Formats: sequence, structure tokens, C-alpha cells
Amino acid sequence: MRHLKHILSYVFLLCLCACQVSYSFTGADIPAEAKTFSVSYFTINASLADPAYAQNITEDLKDRLLSQTKLNLTKTNGDLQFSGTVTRYDVQPVSIQGNETAAQNRFTIDVKVEYINKFDESRNFEKTFSESTYYEATQDFKTLESSLIEIVNELLTQDIFNASLGNW
Repeated sequence: MRHLKHILSYVFLLCLCACQVSYSFTGADIPAEAKTFSVSYFTINASLADPAYAQNITEDLKDRLLSQTKLNLTKTNGDLQFSGTVTRYDVQPVSIQGNETAAQNRFTIDVKVEYINKFDESRNFEKTFSESTYYEATQDFKTLESSLIEIVNELLTQDIFNASLGNW
């Protein structure tokens, strides 16, 4: 009986050592082999987008991944790779009132993202993400633009994270 106890303990330890579990408090599902990620500079294919926005979304995505994973950022050819194009950047009137003027405007950004996972090709995708925020139509867009971008990028980068690494 004593030998059986030792054998079972040994088998349990062997199984424990052989298993690789990847977990995180952010809900990330990252392959155990993955050590790096890269984010290529996003391109702009939206006529109204400020050219500086490409750097903005690129850096925000890098920051999201650095803060929510233990992966290291590399310039190119990461184990997990992200690239993208801004395909929409616009303002549309919404909440039309009785006098046919808008009470609010909706600011929308769409980004088409390609994700490559070197260790699990079934997780690769090319997908468009879209997020919006609203502001009062009486306010000037250019005055609010940077704060609106911050709101939309927070949502976009979380969507991209969830689609690529989220375990939902």
C-alpha cells in the first residue's frame, strides 16, 4: 500500500509537470510558447482621418498588449503579429430633432486588423472592428477630437485584444 501511495504521488507530479497551463487575470488565452508580439504601423485608408491617427492607434494597441500580457514587444515578426488599416473615420449627425437639426453627432472609427498567431493558425483572422462615441452637436469636433479618439481607441483596442487573445 505504501508503494502504491508513492507511485500515485509520482504519477501526479509527472502529470503536473507535463501540463502547460496558460492563464491570466485579463482573460488572455496566450499560447505557452509565445514570448513576443509585434504591431506593424497601421495605415490610413479613410479620407477624413488625420494622418497622425495611424501612430495613435498603433501605439494604443501596443500599450494594451503590454499592459494586459507578459509578452515582449518586438519590431517585426513577433510570435503574435498585428497589422491594420483605418478604413473609416467620420462624424454623422444623430438624434434629429423636430426642427431637423441634430442634437448629437456620432464619431466612428473602423479598423481592419490582421492577426497572425505563429503557434495556432486556426486563431488567425482578418476582421474589421468598429466603435463610436457621441457628443453634443453644438460642440466643435476639432476641439473634442483628441478626447473622442481616446474613448474610441480604448474600445477598439479592447475589442482587438478580446478577438485575438481573449478567452471568451
